[in-house]
Amino acid sequence: MTVVKAENLIKNYGLNGQIVQALRGVNLEFQEGEFAAIAGPSGSGKSTFLHLAGCLDTISGGSITVGGQNISGLSRKQLALLRRREIGFIFQAYNLIPVLSVEENISFPLTLLGFDRGEIKERTNRVIHEVGLDGMARRRPKEMSGGQQQRVAIARALVKKPSLILADEPTANLDSKTGGEILELMLALNKTEGTTFIFSTHDPMVMDYARRLLRIRDGLVESDEVK
Repeated sequence: MTVVKAENLIKNYGLNGQIVQALRGVNLEFQEGEFAAIAGPSGSGKSTFLHLAGCLDTISGGSITVGGQNISGLSRKQLALLRRREIGFIFQAYNLIPVLSVEENISFPLTLLGFDRGEIKERTNRVIHEVGLDGMARRRPKEMSGGQQQRVAIARALVKKPSLILADEPTANLDSKTGGEILELMLALNKTEGTTFIFSTHDPMVMDYARRLLRIRDGLVESDEVK
């Protein structure tokens, strides 16, 4: 099943009165269960692609389909609902809510989706165990290491069982040992859950772990290699 499909995808930004072309007619397709990385220098368009696939920004031309829906025709409310139901995000800055505990940070997406208490508790406990955070449910983010916080972010992304997880430089703030542990964890979850992972990265280790590596430069796909 196709999870993301971009056809002649264009994204322009206005900068100091000039038009900057972040994506210049990108054609890409990602299937269910892929573990793919998009690499490229800063400003190449890799994060822009993730933002568009994640329904966080609007396209300038072409089309992008997420979960079978052409998102260019959706309202802001419809985009928010699609994002909430089908897409999980993992960011380099973790983006945890500091006043909430591990358990509360992870369960928050389910609360937004209206799940009942029993289901929220069961799912939250399951992913806490899956990401190796047993015994830490009541801790606050400030009481945890960077690697532990990233595990919370992964659990939060997984708890609603999305079809797609987008990870923007997820190892950037981690040392190489912790980064490797996080990548092993995500690869294991990809295999057991069948969730599609798409990374944007500068990190050679992420590129090595990816089963598909795309390189993008100046808003165009330079290469696309399946390992």
